[in-house]
This record gives sequence, structure tokens and C-alpha cells, in this order.
Amino acid sequence: MKRFRRILHATDFSTASKRALEMAVDLAKQNRAELLLVNVLVPQVMYPPDTYADPAFYLELERTTRRQAQSSMDALVQKVKRAKVKVTGLLFRGIAAHQIVRAAKNRRADMIVIGTHGRTGISKLLMGSVAGRVIAEASSPVLTVRGK
Repeated sequence: MKRFRRILHATDFSTASKRALEMAVDLAKQNRAELLLVNVLVPQVMYPPDTYADPAFYLELERTTRRQAQSSMDALVQKVKRAKVKVTGLLFRGIAAHQIVRAAKNRRADMIVIGTHGRTGISKLLMGSVAGRVIAEASSPVLTVRGK
């Protein structure tokens, strides 16, 4: 069986992502692989044109979101380091599935590990499935781990 040298774990810091992180850490240990932790900041949606919000509000919202994501990422990186796994935390901005696939390709990840929320019906239709899009677009294997 092929040894994985670099595993990418895509996280949104949710419960589903925590279970996937556990699996990614286990795989990284078994393969003595580097673990790449990726979070994608999705650009904020503007309110309808008939409402007004100061553009500074959106800039501050973006800065706050980035600070929170960086703080969460730093905590995850420290957790993985304590598990004795080589780890790198990466933040990107854009469409989640595209950025995850792009990061996996650019960083030469041998596998992507991603959590799923298990949405069905109308919520899946409205929210979409990042994991589903990653599976469809990725050139490397994708392991999905269902959240509790």
C-alpha cells in the first residue's frame, strides 16, 4: 500500500471537523506524514442594496473573522503538535471547495480528509456540500468522516 507523505485536513472548526481531524492525525502518525490544516474564509455576503451599512462595517467584520479563524487554527496546530505530528496551518479566502482542492494540488497532498455534516433535503440544497464538491474536483483521494 502506498504511504501518504502529506495529508490535508480541511476544517471549519465544527464538530464534524473535529472527528475528521482525529482521523487525519491517526493517518499522519501511521504514515509519518506531514499534516496540512486548511481553513477557508468565505467572503462576507453584502446585504440587499435597499439597506445601508457602512463599508467600514464589512472591513471590520472581515478582520474579526480572520482573527477568530487564526486563533482557532493556532489552537489546532498546537493540539496536533502535542500529538507529535508535523503540522502546518493554512488560511485561505474564497470558495471553500475550490480553495481546498487547489491547496491539495499546490501542496502535493496525497490525501484529503474532510468532515461531513450529514445534511439532507432542503438544508443540503440551500447550504450545498463542500465535501461533495471536493470529492468531485480533487485529483487525490478524499476521505470523508461523518460528524456525530
